[in-house]
Amino acid sequence: MWRHGDVLIAETGGVPQGAKRQPQLILAHGEVTGHSHRIEHPERAELWAFQGVLYLVVLATTRVIHEEHHPITLNPGTYRVWQQREYTPEKIRIVRD
Repeated sequence: MWRHGDVLIAETGGVPQGAKRQPQLILAHGEVTGHSHRIEHPERAELWAFQGVLYLVVLATTRVIHEEHHPITLNPGTYRVWQQREYTPEKIRIVRD
């Protein structure tokens, strides 16, 4: 399991049937800074979405990069991607860099 700022990445068994391939390899976009958690070498991975959940398939070792965080290296495999949420009694708020 890896944490990259407000993104959590964990290995999973596979991409669910019916998932849709995403055109960009951006795991999370920062609303305030405009920075994004993204795959350094897009040709080495695929990003899929199913019912609001992101799945990252890494085909060859690559890194997740962001302007404000150290890169993390991911080996080939399938990963689920979560974005951190902040809880308050009034509502749940998505945290963005």
